[in-house]
Amino acid sequence: MNWQEAVNWCHGNGNAFTLVTLISTSGSTPRGGSTKMVVTQNDIYDTIGGGELEFKVTAHAREMLVNRVPQQKVEHFPLATKANQCCGGSVTVLLESFPVTSTRVAIFGAGHVAASLIKILAHCDARIDWVDTRPEIFPEELPANVKPLAIDDPVDFIESLSNDHRCVVMTHDHHLDYRLVYSLLSFTEVDYVGMIGSETKARRFYARMTKDGINKVDQLRCVCPVGLKEIKGKLPMEIAVSVAGQLLSLDPVRASELKPALSWKEVRAAFSSPTPVERPK
Repeated sequence: MNWQEAVNWCHGNGNAFTLVTLISTSGSTPRGGSTKMVVTQNDIYDTIGGGELEFKVTAHAREMLVNRVPQQKVEHFPLATKANQCCGGSVTVLLESFPVTSTRVAIFGAGHVAASLIKILAHCDARIDWVDTRPEIFPEELPANVKPLAIDDPVDFIESLSNDHRCVVMTHDHHLDYRLVYSLLSFTEVDYVGMIGSETKARRFYARMTKDGINKVDQLRCVCPVGLKEIKGKLPMEIAVSVAGQLLSLDPVRASELKPALSWKEVRAAFSSPTPVERPK
């Protein structure tokens, strides 16, 4: 990939990167002004000329990624002294770091509310995995931070989630909603599982969770009805605003305040029976 393709790839996949630009050069230099490269924690895309200069710049670029906050920095490199290169010129380098997206969201279901929620989150610092069984339901054009995933059984996608994901369940099938929530609470440490539904649906689902062996601590991770209670509207965009507000109110780096000091696996080990848990079919 060249640097333009690398930027698009990093944005689309939620990967941290630093964009390096030679903003000025003088004398004899390997590359001219405006040359760019992209540096991630493991790879380099394109080049600003190689040699000791590129080695030192890459080290600076990766140090910036460790802080996990956007930064801009200008560095001046006399090639003969600071970079130990035989070229007699000098370069000034702009480094711009773009850290890992602070919010990772998996939305299960691609109905009207989900589509409205996507419109809001597309403008936020979020990477979104949008999962549904119907490939034809996704819009042809989507924002760069949204990845559509047409999967025959959305429950299979749960294995791909990180513990940093926040999940929203709003499919067209109540049975699928339950299977998703059950699997998210039983087999992941995701600390926020929002599920669309009425108070009646919530009572029925929580009762079934208890019957199926999901303990009360794990049930706290499921929020149903999802969204801010202060927003009363029933239109798809009004519900989406409510859900987005709740998602964005969560701590973007650490687990939400619902999460105890112990990991969820440790809590489950303490309260659960040794009988293996099976996913509902």
